[in-house]
Amino acid sequence: MVAAVETMAYAGELPWHGLGTKVPNDLSTDQMLEASGLNWSVEKLPSFVTNPFNAKVQETGSYSLIRSSDFKVLAPNVGKNWNPVQNKEAFDFFAEYVEQGDLEMHTAGSLMDGKVVWALAKIKQGFELFKGDEVENYMLFSNPHQFGKSIDIRMTPIRVVCNNTLTLSLSQSSDKMVTMTHRKQFDAEVVKEQLGIAREKLDNYKTMAEFLGKKRYTTEKLVEYLNTIYPSNIKDEDIKDKSVPTTFNAKQAYEVIETQPGSKYAKGTWWQAFNAVTFSTDHLQGQSADGRLTSAWYGRNRRLKLKALDTALKMAELA
Repeated sequence: MVAAVETMAYAGELPWHGLGTKVPNDLSTDQMLEASGLNWSVEKLPSFVTNPFNAKVQETGSYSLIRSSDFKVLAPNVGKNWNPVQNKEAFDFFAEYVEQGDLEMHTAGSLMDGKVVWALAKIKQGFELFKGDEVENYMLFSNPHQFGKSIDIRMTPIRVVCNNTLTLSLSQSSDKMVTMTHRKQFDAEVVKEQLGIAREKLDNYKTMAEFLGKKRYTTEKLVEYLNTIYPSNIKDEDIKDKSVPTTFNAKQAYEVIETQPGSKYAKGTWWQAFNAVTFSTDHLQGQSADGRLTSAWYGRNRRLKLKALDTALKMAELA
C-alpha cells in the first residue's frame, strides 16, 4: 500500500501524526519549499494516443499534468483551460505574512505521490481556556494537482495538550474556507482579501469552546452523543445494553473520556466529550499515521469532527 505522505518537513515540535523531517523553525518560505521536497514544477503537456492500425500518433485534445522532477503523471486528463498552480506560488502566498512576523512556517509536504501539496503555517494568535488549555491557530493551504480539485485554504485550530485538530470554514454559506478553481489564474491578492475574517472566526470558536466547557453531560447523554456521531446499523429495540455505546469507534471514544490528554480541563463537560471524539479520531483510529493525517484534513474524519462539534453544541444547549 502506498503511503499517503510522500515527502514532509516540519519546524518546532514533532507534529501530532509523528511524520516528517525536522528543520529549523526560522526557515523562509523558499527554504521550507526545498526542505519539504516540493521544489518541483508542474507541466501541462498534450496527451497523445497511438493508432493501433497504422501506429500513427495523434493528440487527444486533453492534457496531462507532469511533475518536472521525475516526469510522473499527476493527472492524466485535464482541459485546455486548466491552470496549474506551482508549489512556489502557493508558498509565496505565505511569504509576506512570514516576513512581517504574522506567520511561522510549520509543516509542508506532498500526499498521494504529489497529487496534493500542502503548507501549514502557524498564526500568531490563539487562546487559552480553563486556566491552561491552550489552542493554537494555523492556516492550511492545499494545492491539489488533480482534476476536479480546487485550491483550498482553511483555518486549523489545534489543541496543544493533545494535538487534536479541526479544520474550520471561514465562510458563512459554504463548507469551504477559501477556494479557487484551476480555471482561472491564481490570484493571491483575491485570497488575502477573504482572509480578514479569520480572527473573527477564531473568536467564534473560542466562544463555542467556552460554552461547551460550562455545560455538563450525563452518562446517558454522553452515550447518546457518541451513538449519534458513530451510528450503528443495529435497531434500537435490539440493543441489549443502552448504558454503553454500540459501535467500536463510539466505545473507543467513551473509554478515553477520562484518560485522554487534557481531560482535567472542564472535566465532565461537553468540551471534554467533544475532545474525546477528536482525540480518538486523530490518534487512535485508522491503520497508519499518514492515513489519519489525510482523513483528518481532507476525508471522512474531517467531516466527522465537524459533526461532533455541531452535535455537542446542540446537546449542550439542552443541558
